[in-house]
Amino acid sequence: MRTPLAPLLTVSLLVLLAGCRRPHSSSQVDAGTPGAAVKGPQGTVTVKGSDTMVLLGQRWAERFMKTHPGAKIQVTGGGSGTGIAALINGTTDIAMSSRPIKEAERQLARQRYPHGPVEVPVARDGITFYVHESNPVDALTIAQLKGIYLGDITRWKDVGGKDAPIVLYSRENSSGTYTFVKDEVLGGEDFTPRAMTMPGTAAVVHAVGLERNGIGYGGSAYARGIKELKVKKDAQGEAVAPTSENIQSGAYPLSRRLFFYLPREAAGIDKEFIDYTLSPEGQQIVLEVGYFPEK
Repeated sequence: MRTPLAPLLTVSLLVLLAGCRRPHSSSQVDAGTPGAAVKGPQGTVTVKGSDTMVLLGQRWAERFMKTHPGAKIQVTGGGSGTGIAALINGTTDIAMSSRPIKEAERQLARQRYPHGPVEVPVARDGITFYVHESNPVDALTIAQLKGIYLGDITRWKDVGGKDAPIVLYSRENSSGTYTFVKDEVLGGEDFTPRAMTMPGTAAVVHAVGLERNGIGYGGSAYARGIKELKVKKDAQGEAVAPTSENIQSGAYPLSRRLFFYLPREAAGIDKEFIDYTLSPEGQQIVLEVGYFPEK
């Protein structure tokens, strides 16, 4: 029995038409249309820690995401200790810290990440002591700052100022700035209970700006609307201002580095972001924010 010709012709025509259609390719999708392929690294990076570094981290993230539309960089504060704890717990990709990681923290991190943590210095800073603009005191020795924050010196007249009580502002104990001052200024001793704890450097600056007898401390980038004190290593030493040159050269007694800590060597989008922070453009942002380049 012969097969009818008409059905065969119909099938052949359908196959021919299907073969003439252009296959859909994702590389041909317009970048402005929904579902378009995005060039460059893609993914989310969480960055958490030092309140001193939050503004800097946010500026880096904003600029990076403008040129890397597939990337999402989430930056939050909470203090250096909080960031390092998040790194140890595996809840952040990058910890920001305004102090070096402690050995105990390093050992805890290694329990989860045998090849970590990895330390990346990203900028330099100087711990500044702030007073009200009307305060006649211009400089203090490290010993005088220690006496003030231990509670041994309680009136401004004892350090060359007015006969008025010293109102103390400090940071929370999860802050890397708090730890730095405790170690480098107080010699490891505890702050006086009279020191009022503030949630961030901006809050310290705001409080000192309102309190004529106040004193506080924090990163130099936040020094707006207050007076920065010069610092002497000792009574016979030179009073050194926290300028860019003095901080970068180490002449200012309370200079420090700012760090990123990672669980392992950076790769992928994490590496792209860190490379950007250390690039000439990233280090220019360091200057714009008020800190000083690492390189």
